[in-house]
Amino acid sequence: MTYLRLSGPAGEAVTLAEAKAHARIDGDDEDALIESLIAAAREYLEAVTGLCLMTQRFRLYLDRWPADGVIQIDRGPVQAIETVTVYGADGTPSEAALAGHVLDGAARPARLMLADPPQPGRMANGIEIDFSAGFGDAATDVPDGLKRAMLLHVSEMFSYRGAIAIADQPASVPAGYEALIAPYRMRRL
Repeated sequence: MTYLRLSGPAGEAVTLAEAKAHARIDGDDEDALIESLIAAAREYLEAVTGLCLMTQRFRLYLDRWPADGVIQIDRGPVQAIETVTVYGADGTPSEAALAGHVLDGAARPARLMLADPPQPGRMANGIEIDFSAGFGDAATDVPDGLKRAMLLHVSEMFSYRGAIAIADQPASVPAGYEALIAPYRMRRL
């Protein structure tokens, strides 16, 4: 399974004003830095939870269909399946019919079942599934616990702004962060 992000979020789950208010920052001198820390905090949160906070588009590549017919999607919550493309042995793409498909987008991982998918002809990446995932288009759609974790993280990273380069962030995770995101982590046995 390989994921490719086709388009990122249109905005962030936490605004610049919210981050500045939380960290008690006055003035506009470091707004660009704070905005980059907000993006870094979101990316880190999405990486450790497998969630997409704001709506994003992805492509999932598969070599073959799972034996049980259930395609697991580790990015979520999945809002919609846009297209399923299957490639023949000669590389010709064809779209699989989505009629009758079942999507459990809120499950962790999300589950997709197709009625009668055609078999891919090429050995690697013969199947492409384009989908959208995220809690919604607006920051108000993101659960408050995740937003609170981001605010804590932005403040923590801001405190290291002179010692740790932005490219090396996050330098640490603040106290309470793990407790806030624990309900949203996907644990595997």
